[in-house]
Amino acid sequence: MGAESADAVVIGAGPNGLVAANALADAGWDVLLVEANDAVGGAVRSAEALEPGFVTDLFSAFYPLAAASPIIADLDLPAHGLRWVRAPAVLAHAFDDGRTAVLHHDPEATADALDAFAPGDGAAWLELVGQWQQVRDPLLDALFTPFPPAAAVLQLLRRTGARGGLDLARLAALPVRALGRERFAGDGGPALLTGNAMHADLSPDGAGSALFGWLLAMLGQDVGFPVPQGGAGRLAHALHARATARGARTVLGTAVERIEVVDRRAVGVRLADGRRIRARRAVLADVAAPALYRDLVGAEHLPARLLADLERFGWDDATLKLNWTLDAPIPWSNPGAAGAGTVHLGADVDGFVDFAADLSVGRMPQRPFLLLGQMAVADPTRSPAGTESAWAYTHLPHRWADDDRAVAAHVERMELAVERVAPGFRATIRHRLVQAPCDLQASDANLVAGATNAGTAALHQQLVLRPTPGLGRPETPIERLYLAGASAHPGGGVHGACGWNAARVALRAAGRAGAVQRALVRTAWSRLLPFA
Repeated sequence: MGAESADAVVIGAGPNGLVAANALADAGWDVLLVEANDAVGGAVRSAEALEPGFVTDLFSAFYPLAAASPIIADLDLPAHGLRWVRAPAVLAHAFDDGRTAVLHHDPEATADALDAFAPGDGAAWLELVGQWQQVRDPLLDALFTPFPPAAAVLQLLRRTGARGGLDLARLAALPVRALGRERFAGDGGPALLTGNAMHADLSPDGAGSALFGWLLAMLGQDVGFPVPQGGAGRLAHALHARATARGARTVLGTAVERIEVVDRRAVGVRLADGRRIRARRAVLADVAAPALYRDLVGAEHLPARLLADLERFGWDDATLKLNWTLDAPIPWSNPGAAGAGTVHLGADVDGFVDFAADLSVGRMPQRPFLLLGQMAVADPTRSPAGTESAWAYTHLPHRWADDDRAVAAHVERMELAVERVAPGFRATIRHRLVQAPCDLQASDANLVAGATNAGTAALHQQLVLRPTPGLGRPETPIERLYLAGASAHPGGGVHGACGWNAARVALRAAGRAGAVQRALVRTAWSRLLPFA
């Protein structure tokens, strides 16, 4: 491994940690990446976990944010083995009554499909697409850059004008259920928007859910829901190969036990095996915020206000994931779902509200909403010809996450939900792998009870409030320590922005203007989070 020191130590080799390592290595820094697991990737991993010849994506699977991310695009990952592939259709919502709403790659085809639900709904969809096309690039820049994204917002306003800017601001505050009612007469459009909003832990009646649903639906309409050919792990491997080619070093299978702090400055890390690594310039942590502050830094180094704010930190919902190998394609009752890589099912437009209400009050949903992936539809290399490698996940309240009987009952509800829209599905199952919330966390410590976004996506924990009320930036109260995981703005999803932002801030802080920047950050922290 060489000398026990580096310019920067990056804790965690998930997608954000890998992007951070690439950015620092590109700048000529000596980077050491430390990962507790025996493989890189975090929640971007795949394996032949059920039987040979069937590739299972163990966590995330479809990557519209990565495909749209200018950060990922600039890394030229195809040069390191990544190849994106797409299903014939992007997304379908399968209703229990046999209807299916389909998001096609061609917006006109999506519009035609929605007109079958109600005349005029296709035109309403194309209006949303037009709004997206007008603001796409500056909006993505605003979402992916550290707060405040002043330059991106100015560019956004130049594109939209004052009235368009107000419309976008209203969309940002609107519940997705209200957006669906305003725009569409039928159920197809609202189902596509709401299902996408519920990829996060946002209620259909919650402020901000319209923006998330519209954003993800429009990304699907724009770049699709692509997958790495050969498995999700190919994306992580490409990121790692690129960083390694630029000199980054990696320690696998050893956790960081402590970040060493001297005079409120991060100076290195201590590993679980007793080794100490000195960090000459920075430590970047691709870990959840509570773990960073409570476990790796320690309360003795932190402002009392920050510790109090961490007590109010909100996780997103727990997750239960099923993985199957099937001896035939899923027998959908409506063939519209057969060509979509991702399928939403289990809830109609009103059922979304019931499902979210159950989660809100801690009640186990009796009619779970499922997100399902049929991977061989998107990438035929995932399983032998004529078979399928599939998965589905749903959310459940944290109070039930450790209840084995409740989880087993929910597995049954999930498979019955698929059976309702694909009669005969269960007869095709060859093998099943259940990933309960505790299993997800055991595989990746950042997935606390299977919480996939490292903290709720609700408005009260976004922007300057993420992960706690403060700057909404990667800096921490500890000099030269940066939060590079999804607990930082802009949050969950595989886009690399959290890692990239942390790396760029670390580089600037170490540059000529670094002394001024560090002084400004310290001043801001001292005002917002005074030490007791």
